Amino acid sequence: MSASYILGISAYYHDAAAALLVDGEVVAAAQQERFTRKKHDERFPKEAIEYCLSEAGIGLGDLDQVVFYDKPLVKFERLLETYLSYAPKGFRSFLAAMPIWLKEKLYLKTTLKRELADLAACKTTELPSLMFTGHHQSHAASAFYFSPYQKAVVLCLDGVGEWATTSAWIGEGKDLQPLWEIDFPHSLGLLYSAFTYFTGFRVNSGEYKLMGLAPYGEPKYVDIILEHLIDLKEDGTFKLNMLYFNYCTGLTMTNDKFAALFGGPARKSESDITQREMDIAASIQKVTEEVVLRLARTLHKETGIENLCLAGGVALNCVANGIIEREGPFDSIWVQPAAGDAGGALGAAAVIWHEYLGNERTSNGVDKMKGSYLGPEFDAEEVRKQLDAAGAVYKEIPDEDLFPRLAEILDDENVIGWMRGRMEFGPRALGGRSIVGDPRSAKMQSVMNLKIKYRESFRPFAPSVIDYRVADYFEQATPSPYMLIVAPVKEEHRIALTEEQHKLFGIEKLNLKRSELPAITHVDYSARIQTVHKDTNPGYYALIDAFNKRSGCGVVVNTSFNVRGEPIVCTPEDSYRCFMRTEMDYLVVENFLLDKREQPAWEEKDAWQEEFELD
Repeated sequence: MSASYILGISAYYHDAAAALLVDGEVVAAAQQERFTRKKHDERFPKEAIEYCLSEAGIGLGDLDQVVFYDKPLVKFERLLETYLSYAPKGFRSFLAAMPIWLKEKLYLKTTLKRELADLAACKTTELPSLMFTGHHQSHAASAFYFSPYQKAVVLCLDGVGEWATTSAWIGEGKDLQPLWEIDFPHSLGLLYSAFTYFTGFRVNSGEYKLMGLAPYGEPKYVDIILEHLIDLKEDGTFKLNMLYFNYCTGLTMTNDKFAALFGGPARKSESDITQREMDIAASIQKVTEEVVLRLARTLHKETGIENLCLAGGVALNCVANGIIEREGPFDSIWVQPAAGDAGGALGAAAVIWHEYLGNERTSNGVDKMKGSYLGPEFDAEEVRKQLDAAGAVYKEIPDEDLFPRLAEILDDENVIGWMRGRMEFGPRALGGRSIVGDPRSAKMQSVMNLKIKYRESFRPFAPSVIDYRVADYFEQATPSPYMLIVAPVKEEHRIALTEEQHKLFGIEKLNLKRSELPAITHVDYSARIQTVHKDTNPGYYALIDAFNKRSGCGVVVNTSFNVRGEPIVCTPEDSYRCFMRTEMDYLVVENFLLDKREQPAWEEKDAWQEEFELD
């Protein structure tokens, strides 16, 4: 019997991606941005699809089904209905939205068929069947079907799909049934995005900055938010007061009435961040945590199910996830690592395999994401070819010599660009395409932020900790392979602040040494943890293990291999370019080691900084 091939696609809104299931198993998944080098690229994911097909050694004609993660006609209905209910107020935004809808999105089935036919160089009549799933159905499927559980309750939270902004589901075996939903315009994701906009960051990409800024502030606006902006019920359900928001009728997220609540207009992008922005960030983060915690408690009470799965953009709020894990009622939680729209491609394919085709699902207690290492990898011949083309100077070193040498390099406070194995699927670098450093170094956070990432100084870095040592450093008993749980640094590693230091506000707190691992300890003594496991990433595991043997420290700093505004690197060529544009000291691509001091002069100067839009 021949294999079943299902291709899932997300595109045209943000974070286009493709994912391929072979007999229900994910064999490849990647975001389009990694190939085009345009962050959050929403265009038809041609290169991502080509990669997925090549990974399985098939052509488009071998596919049984192609499925899209969204129902565009239902989304169009929401757009029209929203306009009619606010008319004539939203006419400007309606006019702005219509051309793209009438040209592309309304006739999405035709558009997709044309793009697929172009890709396969065939007629549209020769294509595999094209199907559509619901947006939140795709999110829920990406969370449940790839989780380690045979039975779980699923919570999806995002900006908006077609109508749903929050939805709850029960998954058992191959069945995934909806429980209830909260509909547009009432959206926790859009509420958080409104504050992202108001504090001067970019909507749909700057939300994690708001989360990173929150510990510098005091949550002094919580009561204002709960009194004026969101009517939050005891069970976690909510309604927004639309008098303060502009996203239904205008081209901005918030209005003058919103600004008056917070004592002035929105912060201008790239201007100085003040204590007000920090306090606003702390406040909306607190409200978000309260909403998701109440929803989680209600779902547990209503269903009695002990496992929780999370997906949707809000599920990338790892601070809230940590609160649910520590304070929530569930025995166990699992978050889809590609929780945003990219993961919808994966979920859509799983809906077809399990729900439409009726294939059973069994769980052996291990999740089915394969560490999220689902992207391209490159053999030695291809690495050598790309490095030679770039004029790079390198040494090829076997593992037994490479890892002790890298441990020594890290121990000397050098920063390493690391590319090994398959690229990660989802927004986090998990040791496939990472920049690593020594977490004990007091200067590491500012060096990495300002000289390598070229980004805001306040942004924290994550620790990658070898699995057998996680409990030595963090108040975290369970694995966190996808860097989606924030947990406290253990008391014994913390450094107590003096009375004078306690009086400091905001960014003044940044340079205080708060623990024996200052580079990964946030100002509130928390850290966004990634546990590293030998079975999913043996190379990254070997790196940290070697560093642990040399230094006694089983943790490295891990940040994504890119500069601000650039997608994470994909190829050896991308890696070398990023390495040469920054002040990284060494680059590792598979078994090739490059020392910055030995490289030829880099001619590009600073023009590259205009290549990527700031996020």
